Amino acid sequence: MKQSLRGFLAATLMALLMAGCATQSPSVVDREPDQDPGQLLSQAEEQGPEEAAKTRLEAVDILARQGEREDAFDVAKSLDEQALSESDRVRWALVFSELARALDEPDSVLRATQVLNDELPMESDQQRTLEDRQRWAREALDKPDPERFALPELEGETINRIAVALPESGTLSSVAETIADAMRRHHDIQDDDVQLSFLDASEYSLNELYDRVEQMNAQVMIGPLDKEQVTQLEQRDSVPVPTLALNYGSSDRNQAKRLFQYGLSAEDEARQAARRAWQDGHRQMSLMVPDNNWGQRVGEAFWNEWHRQGGDISNAVRYNPDNPVSDAVETALNVRGERAQLDDIDALFLLALPDYARQVPPTMDYYYAPDLPVYATSHLHEGQRQTRLDQDLNEVMFMDIPWQIPDAAVGGEEVLPFYDSYQRMREESDASLFRLMAMGVDAYEIATRLSDFSELEGFDGSTGRLFLTGDGRIYRELPWAKFQNGTPSPILIPGLMGDEEDTDERDDN
Repeated sequence: MKQSLRGFLAATLMALLMAGCATQSPSVVDREPDQDPGQLLSQAEEQGPEEAAKTRLEAVDILARQGEREDAFDVAKSLDEQALSESDRVRWALVFSELARALDEPDSVLRATQVLNDELPMESDQQRTLEDRQRWAREALDKPDPERFALPELEGETINRIAVALPESGTLSSVAETIADAMRRHHDIQDDDVQLSFLDASEYSLNELYDRVEQMNAQVMIGPLDKEQVTQLEQRDSVPVPTLALNYGSSDRNQAKRLFQYGLSAEDEARQAARRAWQDGHRQMSLMVPDNNWGQRVGEAFWNEWHRQGGDISNAVRYNPDNPVSDAVETALNVRGERAQLDDIDALFLLALPDYARQVPPTMDYYYAPDLPVYATSHLHEGQRQTRLDQDLNEVMFMDIPWQIPDAAVGGEEVLPFYDSYQRMREESDASLFRLMAMGVDAYEIATRLSDFSELEGFDGSTGRLFLTGDGRIYRELPWAKFQNGTPSPILIPGLMGDEEDTDERDDN
């Protein structure tokens, strides 16, 4: 009897255990295997854009878990992240940036971390992860790749045969003429053995230009100047002759080997202004930029750099230069009645030409905001001493090329880079063309140094301190000045133009 009871109880207990197991989720006890990622990708081909993007993201997750990193990366790179929901875009950014970093693809990391600019809802640890990966990508891209920039045909050679391809007709001809004239004059003053040969770029296609340059046996070509042509070149795998373009293309990255780009970039100035304002302790900015393509490009450059550092934009005003300045200032400074409301504004970024810019500080004074710091680009400075007119710009901080603000940049004209050329051109040139003259001088000097890239690491030029970045674009670091009594006066910017003062501050820069 006891044996029978034990058997009954054991059978009952086993039945209960089996019943309990049957009620549990299969994901806990009997986990379903991952779906076949190939099947998911096939399904995506038959789906609408939003559903297809989500299905492909699921395939990316599975491929990544299975260790198929390259396949997962390819799928993540090709899917349309804009079709995903906000939460799935964050998921995509995290997995794609992780894969891209593991495969040493900094361009793709930057693409993934663009979600940081879109202010999508995410956890703080997710944001920190993406910010760390973005920082890694920027640092990786800023380091020139010796293999990518190798010019074996120039190794150990002195560059003394340069072809200059600039347009002699069309909308850019006057700019080109000024740059070419500066090159000729600087070449004569240097009295070196460089042979300059000039071609009319407006007469030839890009391929025809390179044919002519090769026929001339030139070692380096300077040009083109047209932005669209530079964009076409940077999308090639390579160019036939080492080339220093005098503009920046529109692509996110320059992918062409042997193509270098240099110019007077207003966007670079905006990014430097954002970094300077942040370094000075400001966190909430207002913007004033003109309502045109130029203003949009420069404003976006400031906006993106400011947000990348963690700053907030309180107001962004795109003004009509023909309308009263007070219209823009009232909006930028939250004017109520006749008083600016500055509770959430601690500085202003200004992009403006001189006539408009000179009206901004007096208008700020009128609205009881005389002490609000103003950061501006070089465009408000005409480059000649006009103390009476520029009194209205007092206390405005701006950057400019060393040749335009020698006292603020290097402590006087006599210690400027290429002083002999500066002196001659300053005496004989129109002040409004002087930045282009300086650009011509630096273009000549950069071209003669392309056989040794180490010479371009912190090269002190007429247009600023020059650096070769990771994709062949030449970046300019500019000195700062502040208007005092209508005259540009120095501002201590550690590390610029060989400044040896205040090393503690330099470490923080």
